[in-house]
Amino acid sequence: MPGFRVSSYARGRVLERVERLAREGLDAGAFLSAAGEELALAVTFCTDVLPNPSWVTLDPSSLLITSLIEADQREWQCEMSPQEWSQFEYGSATLGNRISDVVRHPRGVQTATELIHTHPDRADECREALAYIGAEHEVLVALKASDGTHWGAFYLTREPGRPDFSAEELEFLRLVAPHLAEGVRRGLLLGEASEPEGPSAPAIVVLGPDLDPESYTPGAQQWLTDLPTPKAGTMPPAVLSVAQTVLHQRDEPRQTASTRVRSQDRGWVMLHGQALAGNGDLRVAITIQPAGPDRITPLLMAAYGLTEREEEVTRHVLQGSSTAEIAEALTISPHTVQDHLKNVFEKTSVRTRRELDGRVFTRHYQRRVEDNGERVELARPIRGGPFPDRAHSADPSLHPGRHR
Repeated sequence: MPGFRVSSYARGRVLERVERLAREGLDAGAFLSAAGEELALAVTFCTDVLPNPSWVTLDPSSLLITSLIEADQREWQCEMSPQEWSQFEYGSATLGNRISDVVRHPRGVQTATELIHTHPDRADECREALAYIGAEHEVLVALKASDGTHWGAFYLTREPGRPDFSAEELEFLRLVAPHLAEGVRRGLLLGEASEPEGPSAPAIVVLGPDLDPESYTPGAQQWLTDLPTPKAGTMPPAVLSVAQTVLHQRDEPRQTASTRVRSQDRGWVMLHGQALAGNGDLRVAITIQPAGPDRITPLLMAAYGLTEREEEVTRHVLQGSSTAEIAEALTISPHTVQDHLKNVFEKTSVRTRRELDGRVFTRHYQRRVEDNGERVELARPIRGGPFPDRAHSADPSLHPGRHR
């Protein structure tokens, strides 16, 4: 059963449409659904046995999973539980393509064939995992944004009898990945801004071509009043400056602008402006969020009593860095890294790096994955980052059973 050829022109049009979708202000679920339909026009993959694509979103500060979404064009579902995914991704079994592998891959795209060739010790397990789901070929693609941050990954599979993914298809996937990453990033920010979990949650204000505000997400007004402004009740100059910069980039394919400003009570704040794609006049969405949105750091230090240096080492371990890479990044010796890591293992009650990954995921991210699964079922936008400890039962509307 051969595949069919797609012209480079057709793939180029798909690339343009995905880039446009990423600027339409969609929540992450809606964006991935639409983007998946576009991918199907550029790359053939199996839909009869396993829903394709299979999407995973990540927290860029830890590279741990925040949602699991398997979608076809008929329905959204997740067939593997967070516990099963945790064992597959962070457990001791040496199975197939792992997200932790592909995010460090120089191309950000890895096929099962390539994995088997470069890691023959994982060949049998990889083939068995593919056979279990009725597939013979698989490709895993990292969603790496232009600024180097990772926001997710996705799998495509093909059933037996189909050819493996071609070099042209892999190159297309490499090119489309940054646009997919931007769409996921903006969609997750929208989800967090539309239903904020706390005062530090991001907010979004949309300005029209005349720079008048058209809409706000909850909490945006509080953010705006905390930004420096010469006159109460007016739009902060930093917000207007970012919006004007975006509006003056009409001829550029991706109109964006960012700035960092010190607020009155919340420290440094990052403003990011993005042109919204649409048929009418150009509008600008301004995202307002803390300048350092790394939310796992305070949780690690509070939950396990880690020192600042131990937390830094832990974060690098979660991102897959080797001892030598951690030593270079933190300007310390490999021996000192090992000493810090020994202390981290003792405080977190684990013995290996993979166990550390699993421990942090189970305590701080598994509930986020479950929460996002419930949100998909309720057609509510998904969110990123670790799940706040205080919010485990704060929102009863997150439990689907109470709505039936």
